[in-house]
Amino acid sequence: MSTRTELGEGPDVIARLLDEGGAKIEAIAREVRARGVDLVVVAARGTSDHAAIYAQYVLGARNRLPVALAAPSLASVYGAMPRLHNALVLGISQSGKSPDIAAVLEDAHRQGSLTVAMTNDPTSELAAVADHCVAINAGPELGVAATKTYLASIMVVAMLSGAMSGDRASGEELRALPAAVREALATEERVIAAAAAHAGDERCVVLARGFQYATAREWALKIKELAYVLADPYSTADFQHGPIALVTGGFPVLAVATAGPALPGVLELLGRLHAARARLLVVSDTPEALALGAGIPVPAGVPEWLAPLVSIVPCQLYAWHLAGARGVDPDRPRNLSKVTLTR
Repeated sequence: MSTRTELGEGPDVIARLLDEGGAKIEAIAREVRARGVDLVVVAARGTSDHAAIYAQYVLGARNRLPVALAAPSLASVYGAMPRLHNALVLGISQSGKSPDIAAVLEDAHRQGSLTVAMTNDPTSELAAVADHCVAINAGPELGVAATKTYLASIMVVAMLSGAMSGDRASGEELRALPAAVREALATEERVIAAAAAHAGDERCVVLARGFQYATAREWALKIKELAYVLADPYSTADFQHGPIALVTGGFPVLAVATAGPALPGVLELLGRLHAARARLLVVSDTPEALALGAGIPVPAGVPEWLAPLVSIVPCQLYAWHLAGARGVDPDRPRNLSKVTLTR
C-alpha cells in the first residue's frame, strides 16, 4: 500500500473515530472536569509534535487551558521532569513505541497527573503506562511518512476539545468533517500542477498563523522527508522578525491562509511578498488569498478550529506529487524507517 493510498483514507478514518471514539473521549473529558485540571502538557516527536502544536491552539483558545510542550529528554536523559500540578499529560505517538514519550507519561503518573496516550497501537508501551488510551483507529499505516495517522491524531485532539467544552455545536461541526475532507481530496489536479511548477525548487518557506501553524509545520516536514526539499516553516508573525530577509524575486513561499481572525495579518504579509515578487503558492478558502499566487482551494465554511483537518490534505498531496515530479520515490524516503525510537 502506498502513502498516496493511505492519505486518501482520511475521510473514513475521521468517520470511524466519530463512530467509535466518542465514548472514551467523553469519559476522559468528565475526569478532566472532575479533577479541575488547569494545565495540559503534551509529549510527542516528529509529526505527532505538530498534533501537539494544534492542541496548544485548540485547547488554549476553546477550553482556555494553558498547553505546554514537554521536553521528553528531561525525563529520558536527565531524569529531571518538572513538577506537574494538577495537569492533564497527553502522549501522542502513532506507534506508541518511543521510550522518551513513555517516560514522560510514567513520571507524570508518579506525580499524580492524569495521563492519556493517543496512539494507533493500543497494545504499545505508551498505552500501557497511561491512565487512559485513545486508539486513533487509523488502521495499518505502511507508508514511512505519517499521513492518515496525523489526521487521526488531530481529530482526537479536536474531539477532546469538543467533549471538554460540552457544547452541541462542536459535535455538529465535527460530524461535517468527513465530507469536507473528501472535497479537499478532489483538489488533486490543482495540486499536481502546483507540484510540477515547483519541481525545481531546492528550498522554500512555509507560512501560516494561529490554528494553521501546525499545518505549516507538518507541510514543511512532509516536503522535506518525501521530496528532499529544504522547507522551513514559520508563523507569519515570526517570519517578519528576520527570516523575511530571505525573500528575493522568485523565492518560493508556500502559505496556508484560511478564514478567521488571523487572516487579515496573513494577507497583509502575503501582499508584501507578492509585491517583492516572491513565487507564492497559497492553500486557502478565500478568494483574496488565492488571488495572490498559484492557489489550491479548500472548502469554505469549515470552522477555524477544524480547518487544519481539511487544509492538511492538499498539503500532503502536494508533498507526494512533488516527490514524483522530482524523480523521488515517496514510499522509500532515504535514511528513514517507519518507527523511530528516541531515548
